[in-house]
Amino acid sequence: MAWNEPGGGKKDDPWGGGRGGGGDQGPPDLDEALRKLQNQLSRMFGGGGGGGGAGSGGGFSARMVAVVVGVALAGYFLLGFYTLDEQERGVVFRLGAVQEQVAMPGLRWRPLGIDEVTPVNVTRVFSEGHSALMLTEDQNIVDVSLTVQFLVADPIAFTVNVRQPQVSLQQATESALRHVVGGSTMDDVIGEGREVMAGQVQERLQTYLDSYAAGISVRTVNLDRGAPPSQVESAFDDVQRAREDEVRFVNEANAYAEQVIPEARGDAQRIIEQANAYRDRVVARSEGESERFTLLLAEYQGAPEVTRNRLYIDAIEEVLESSSKVLMDVEGGNNMLYLPLDQLRRGGSAAGNSNSRGNSFDRDSIRELADAVARELDGRSTTGARRPR
Repeated sequence: MAWNEPGGGKKDDPWGGGRGGGGDQGPPDLDEALRKLQNQLSRMFGGGGGGGGAGSGGGFSARMVAVVVGVALAGYFLLGFYTLDEQERGVVFRLGAVQEQVAMPGLRWRPLGIDEVTPVNVTRVFSEGHSALMLTEDQNIVDVSLTVQFLVADPIAFTVNVRQPQVSLQQATESALRHVVGGSTMDDVIGEGREVMAGQVQERLQTYLDSYAAGISVRTVNLDRGAPPSQVESAFDDVQRAREDEVRFVNEANAYAEQVIPEARGDAQRIIEQANAYRDRVVARSEGESERFTLLLAEYQGAPEVTRNRLYIDAIEEVLESSSKVLMDVEGGNNMLYLPLDQLRRGGSAAGNSNSRGNSFDRDSIRELADAVARELDGRSTTGARRPR
């Protein structure tokens, strides 16, 4: 007979009601368990104890729901606050759509689950390095490295338009660098043309980034290194030293030429001036001699004897001025008259320096002496003596 059939014995109850247990034992009552839990919560929140009815249980549930909802709303409100630094701007996404207005620095609030804010630093200057082997216009391979310094000009474009802005920046930098290096010679890359090349790379790189709408502003591009590959660096150094020697020799030659040419020009001008002065002096002297001869001719035609004597005296005077001794014969004998004109001349020079007149002869004294000699000669000529011509 089945346990649940009418008249069946309790000993066949599968819940054990007829096997050594009380007849009131059975499966757990879910309603009773819920009531017990409700009573415990009521005691925790200050509610009345005891097994309340259905009406009291329903009022407690509404109050609990209100408390839980209030706590949840307060937590939701508090968790919505955030702050942005002075250097940052916030890109706001509302339900996944970007907003045109960026969040400014300060304490801000956003509705959680609706708005998402991505902070972007717009004042920090970022630095990105790049290096590669490139081919120049003259078919040489150079190792070039540069550094790009940039900042975020448009935070919305920087966050939304390009998925990986720095990767795009590296690729654009390499493209711009290859274009500029490919149009330059090796001497420009490793020499003084690097500053010009850096400006060209910066301009072309900014053009690429603007076409991407990446929101990046390139501040500076510095070409840190431009050198041949390490495999041929020693040979290239030899070539560079030879070029430096060439430049040094050319500079030394130019310096020597700049020194010699002005000196030669100065010497040539000095010689020309001396020649002109000599010409003027000779011409002036010749003109003076010619005029003097003309005047002397007129005097000679008027008094030939006196003029001849005067010319002779002047000639003797000129000779005696440059001679240290003068010997003259004396009439009527073989005695010689000695005139120490050299000592007289030295005495006259010393007297001129010391302003003493004791033993000095000036030019007038010599002229007086020459006149005395002339008178003596005139006396000889009257007695029939032979006078030198």
